[in-house]
Amino acid sequence: MTATDPAAPDAEQIEAARIEFGRRLFAGPCRFVLGAVKPADVPNSDLPEIAFAGRSNVGKSSLINALTGRRDLARASVEPGRTRQINFFELGGRLMLVDLPGYGFARAPKTEIRRWTGLTKAYLRGRATLRRVCLLVDSAVGLKESDRDMMKALDDAAQSYVLVLTKADALKAGPLAAREAAVLAETRRHTAAFPAVFSTSAVKGRGIAELKAHLAALAES
Repeated sequence: MTATDPAAPDAEQIEAARIEFGRRLFAGPCRFVLGAVKPADVPNSDLPEIAFAGRSNVGKSSLINALTGRRDLARASVEPGRTRQINFFELGGRLMLVDLPGYGFARAPKTEIRRWTGLTKAYLRGRATLRRVCLLVDSAVGLKESDRDMMKALDDAAQSYVLVLTKADALKAGPLAAREAAVLAETRRHTAAFPAVFSTSAVKGRGIAELKAHLAALAES
């Protein structure tokens, strides 16, 4: 088919197909594999991996639950720093979803914080099956220095990542658009950042279908 062929799918049809593929993939079975507390615990797997990183209490577990349509697949908590291991979830035999410990504020001993920070760095360094890191940022707060430190670390590790704004329902349209523009502009200064920003709400479902489509494409590559 050529670009002028009337039977050729247009952009809307292609996007609809991507959305539908993402919906079907994330509607499939998803199971908890294990929680790694030290580098030796990280499982060997040939599945493409999608990791979720962000500051403590940014909404990683809530986003994973929203993507997979489960209420408590990943345990969400109001207490920052509750995720103290790397949790692996297998999605339909096509993708591995990886919930990383939060960084920044956490109610835990410094030795424990150093342990799970080192665990995260060891995982990100040279993980051949890792296709993309979703770096979550609270839409009401914007990028903090700890987020920029993580972006630099991912640049240095040559690990592809995409910025995902969480809790987008907390902002009105104007402030949210300004936040999106500011974050997108900052990604252009980072070599490993994917040139897009996804605004999501685990509560309202905003942006979830689009993020599913983006991540589902990585299962095909």
